[in-house]
Amino acid sequence: MRQALAWYPRDLWLWQLAGQWRRIAQEEHFPGRADEVGDDLGRRVLVARLARDVMRLCFLLERRYAPYSKWLGTAFARLESAAAVGPLLGAAMGADRWPEAERALVRAYREVADRHNRLGLTERLDPGPRPFHDRPWLVLDADRFARACVEAMADRALAAFQPIGAIDQFVDSPRCSASAPACAARSAGSTTDCPRPRRPGGPGRAGLRSPTSRRRRAGSSR
Repeated sequence: MRQALAWYPRDLWLWQLAGQWRRIAQEEHFPGRADEVGDDLGRRVLVARLARDVMRLCFLLERRYAPYSKWLGTAFARLESAAAVGPLLGAAMGADRWPEAERALVRAYREVADRHNRLGLTERLDPGPRPFHDRPWLVLDADRFARACVEAMADRALAAFQPIGAIDQFVDSPRCSASAPACAARSAGSTTDCPRPRRPGGPGRAGLRSPTSRRRRAGSSR
């Protein structure tokens, strides 16, 4: 039983890989756009988001469960891919200018793409970077890998859905990662454990009144 549950069945593994590659595909061109308009802080935030997605992809490629954010870096350092991918992600996040960050990112993309190809789960794909359409930024075009994962799935009913992956891949919340039963209840449509919204003028307003205001209201009711 332990061996059977040690990792996802092949099609669910491919489904989650597709979802993770899709996450990268959706934002891999965003840092270049941010840099183009002079948004340095936004560019750094986007690079960090992509770095986290690459880290989580490494867990999937090595058949390891990723912990939630507090322990992500600690667990990542224990992966076999960390020695090659980690310094590249660190260089991308620490770069003061976009060209240096871009070079480090695309090298990290190539590294994880090579690892994907070595698994033999899908057809082999070119791991090299390429321009984002007619724009000057280099990307992997990670959606190629997402499509290959979906095409390699035997369960065509599952493959017919959009590859959003598992709940922790499309819900960015540490609470969801740490409270799986509650999240499962919510995803099944249960709202019994959800807090009710406060009505305007209801009890939630009392906490906003000053002590003087509350004393005046109490005195007027005597």
